[in-house]
Amino acid sequence: MHPDIEPYDHGMLDVGDGHHIYWETCGNPKGKPALVIHGGPGSGAGASWRRYFDPTRYKMVLVDQRNCGRSTPDAAEPTVDLSTNTTAHLIADFEQLRRTFGVEKWLLLGASWGATLGLAYAEQHPEAISEVVLFSVTNTSRREVEWVTRDMGRIFPAEWARFRDGVPEDQRDGNLALAYSRLLHDPDPAVREKAARDWCDWEDTHVRTHPDWRPDSAYDDPLFRLRFARLVTHYWAHAAWLQEDVLVREAWRLNGIPGVLIHGKLDISGPPDIAWRMAQAWPDAELHLVDREGHGAGGSRTQELILQALERFGLRA
Repeated sequence: MHPDIEPYDHGMLDVGDGHHIYWETCGNPKGKPALVIHGGPGSGAGASWRRYFDPTRYKMVLVDQRNCGRSTPDAAEPTVDLSTNTTAHLIADFEQLRRTFGVEKWLLLGASWGATLGLAYAEQHPEAISEVVLFSVTNTSRREVEWVTRDMGRIFPAEWARFRDGVPEDQRDGNLALAYSRLLHDPDPAVREKAARDWCDWEDTHVRTHPDWRPDSAYDDPLFRLRFARLVTHYWAHAAWLQEDVLVREAWRLNGIPGVLIHGKLDISGPPDIAWRMAQAWPDAELHLVDREGHGAGGSRTQELILQALERFGLRA
């Protein structure tokens, strides 16, 4: 990983609907443009993302997506309306940001939910994308949401039973993300807090499939828990407002765009077949399935592959 650096500029962009999104630029102002697409939804673009890039070669743009991180309004506030926070809105925000910075094309780096959003953005605006690097690849399909909220109970049965029992009994056989979303918008703060804790406990469980797993300390913050849980359930309850399997079906739109897909073989909550199917449909993408590593970039080999891809693409015009 490259040394940590501070942004040379930052600000808030008014994207309409009452939203202002936080952005920051790091590295070389005249370098190769790159957009960081964080996961979650709701995690925010932390400083660690900067360390993947050679700051002499890249102009990095980090952005907190709507309602999270330093963007406003904050999804952790009880009365915030999320109806103008959808995949289409976030893609439009990226395009407004690109035009604001006068970028013709930029590289995309994304992970987990950021991989879904990065693929959706690239397929809608391939003319704006130079290369794509994604790890912990997801498509946020209905099948995937069902897998992670229900079928992963076969791996962690006791933990999943507690997760399921966190919603009213008459909703336990339905859309669990939607049931949790309702609880997270309940007028009673105690109901919201319990739902946020139950959801985040399950989030920290279903990725626990590899030897290097450590609990995520971000979930210790009650405001982060509520913000994160509200945004994840909002998106998952609607399968990211994407047609089922559309990202694979529309992968032909990425023809000519070099891509690198990196996925841990022990990422069971986001099974490796998601990345494999994308690579089959996208001939210009190279796939790396990494032994003994799971969800996220905690493994040394995943980090190494990200750095190698960005080093190689940094040499391209």
